Amino acid sequence: MSHDPSSSNPDPKKPFGARVSGAANDVGDFWTRVTNGLAIDQLWRQFRSEASEGYGLYSREVDWGAMPQKKGIKRFFRSAWALFQVMLMKLSPARRILMLLAVGLFFFPVIAIFLPHAKGESPENFFEFSAIALFILLALELADRVIMKRDLEIAREIQRWLVPHTPPAIPGVDIAFATRPANTVAGDYYDAFERPAAPGSSEPGPLLLVVADVAGKSVPAALLMATFQASLHTLAAAHGPLDELVRALNRYACAHSLDGLRFTTAFFAELDASHRSLTYVGAGHNAPVLRRADGRIERLTEGGPPLGIVSPNLPTGYDCTTIAVAPGDALIIFTDGVVEARDHTESEYGETRMTSCIQSVGHSDAASILQQMMSDVDRFVGATRQHDDVTCLVLKLNA
Repeated sequence: MSHDPSSSNPDPKKPFGARVSGAANDVGDFWTRVTNGLAIDQLWRQFRSEASEGYGLYSREVDWGAMPQKKGIKRFFRSAWALFQVMLMKLSPARRILMLLAVGLFFFPVIAIFLPHAKGESPENFFEFSAIALFILLALELADRVIMKRDLEIAREIQRWLVPHTPPAIPGVDIAFATRPANTVAGDYYDAFERPAAPGSSEPGPLLLVVADVAGKSVPAALLMATFQASLHTLAAAHGPLDELVRALNRYACAHSLDGLRFTTAFFAELDASHRSLTYVGAGHNAPVLRRADGRIERLTEGGPPLGIVSPNLPTGYDCTTIAVAPGDALIIFTDGVVEARDHTESEYGETRMTSCIQSVGHSDAASILQQMMSDVDRFVGATRQHDDVTCLVLKLNA
C-alpha cells in the first residue's frame, strides 16, 4: 500500500514547524478574543465578582427567616433548594419544564440505584440527555440576551445623543468630561451649554454646568435621565436665575417621582467668564472639588435635597451661592460612582484618595486632570466589575 504524503502534510510546500506555529497562533488569537486579553488571575477575579453579584441577586428573593433552622448538610440542601426555586421562576413556564427535565435526568442515575427495575440503564445516557437539555436552555436564554443587548445598544446610542460629545468653545475656559456606565445604559448625566443672555445685554449668557445621578441603574434610570435632560433644556432656554431653574426642575421631578421613589441628585453651576464668578447649587449631590491655582482644596457644599424628594421635613429651597474664581482654578464635578468605586476586597476608592489625586495634578489642563483621575480609579479597582455609573466633569480656567 503506497503512502500519500499529502495525507499527513496538507501543504507539502510549508514546513511542519511553520504549520504548528500557525495553528498555535490561531489558538492564541482565538483565546485572546474570548478573554479580551485578560490574564488568568484577572479572569478569576472577574468570575468571583460576577458569581457574588449573581448570588446576591437570587438570595435577596429568598425568605431566609422563614426557613427551618437546620444545621449542617440539611441546611445546605434547603438553601440550595430555595435558591434553585428562585432561579427556576426567572424562566418562562416552558423553560422551567426544560430545566426540571435537565436536572431530573442529571440526578436520575443516583436515584436509579434505589430502583431495581432501572439498574440496567446506563448513567451516561441520562447525563448526555441532561447536557443536551441544558445546552438548549442556554441557547434559548442566550438568544433572549442577544435580542435584549441589541435593543440596549440602540438605547445607548440614543442616550449618547442626549449628552455633548465636545465641550462648548468658551474663551478662557477649558472643559473635559467622561462617563462610564455600569451597564449598557446609564442613569448619570452631564452637560455644559450657554444659557440665553439677559434681555438687552451685550454680554454672552452664562455657561451652565450640570452633573446629575438618577437613583438606580440601567434602563429605568436611563429613561428618567432622558426626561431630566429634556426638562432641563426646555427650562434653561428661557433667561432666569439659577435658583428658579432648579426649583422648576424639582417641581417637575416631584410630580413624577412615584412619591419620592425616583429621585435625582444633581449639581448645577453657572460660570460668568467675563466677571470670573461661579454661581452654584447642589441638590443632594456629592460636593464638587474646587482646586485653586495655588493648590488649596475647597468643597462646594451649599444646596438642598435631591430633586423629587417629597417630604414635609425637608427644605424645599435651593438658594444659590456665588464665589469668585481665578485663572488656574479647576472645578471637578463627579458622581458617587467615582468615590464609591470598589476593589476586589470591597474597599471603596473614597474621598481621601480622590482629593490626593486632585492635589497632585499641578497646572494640568482639564483633559489631563480628567485622565489622571480616571486612571487613578482604574488602578485602584483593577479587574473588579464596575458596580455603578462613573461620571466626571472638569472645568479649568485659563488666563
